[in-house]
Amino acid sequence: MSRHDPMQGQNNNNNNNSHENNSQDFQIPTNFSQQNDNNYFTLSRSSFSSATPAVTAPTLPSVQSAFVLGPPPSRHGPIRRNRRKLRESGKSDTIPPPYSWATNQRAIIHSLNTLNSKQIFTITGDVQCKRCERKYEIEFDLREKFAQVGAFIALHKVAMHDRAPDIWMNPALPTCKFCEQENSVKPIIAPKKKEINWLFLLLGQFLGCCTLEQLKYFCKHNKNHRTGAKDRVLYLTYLTLCRQLDSTGPFDR
Repeated sequence: MSRHDPMQGQNNNNNNNSHENNSQDFQIPTNFSQQNDNNYFTLSRSSFSSATPAVTAPTLPSVQSAFVLGPPPSRHGPIRRNRRKLRESGKSDTIPPPYSWATNQRAIIHSLNTLNSKQIFTITGDVQCKRCERKYEIEFDLREKFAQVGAFIALHKVAMHDRAPDIWMNPALPTCKFCEQENSVKPIIAPKKKEINWLFLLLGQFLGCCTLEQLKYFCKHNKNHRTGAKDRVLYLTYLTLCRQLDSTGPFDR
């Protein structure tokens, strides 16, 4: 009969416990954020042998901390542009007509037929002399002046190559009725773009006195391409205004 060894029994018990523990899956905590979300993933026994040392998963920065620790947004980046778009989108689609020959749409005037039906035959606007600085009002006969502009476009449109000629870029100015200084009277253009007297500027061929920004404003609200040099945008402004007055004329691009 063999003698029972207590130490051997203890070792057998330990081995049995070890096998029982190894047969179970074990869990490794993984901290995916700096706020200890207590997330876990489970590894099976077949992935590691009993001799494999304990493995600690690397700590990864959370998405939230990445944004917090990242550089601040640029002052001139998308945020600023988005705010500008939001401000513009808050504007009303219509405005009070600034003149009787203007519609309630920005940078759009009435047609000749509508103006005739309203018995509007004279267009007025404010001017100022560059020499004596006197301000006063002048008027244009609608049909006479529009006929002059239309005839000029019909005669020179092909040679313009989609660009305003020098006579439009640097318009000849009237003589002052007070100091009689020639080429001295400039139109007074409203500081608010929605109040610009577009028809008066067209008939006097004063559109070249507008800034590039003002011309781009006009093209924007008439769905015209508004990039490029001033002569390009000015050409589009002339043709669009003429087309608003008479859609049957030779004013297509």
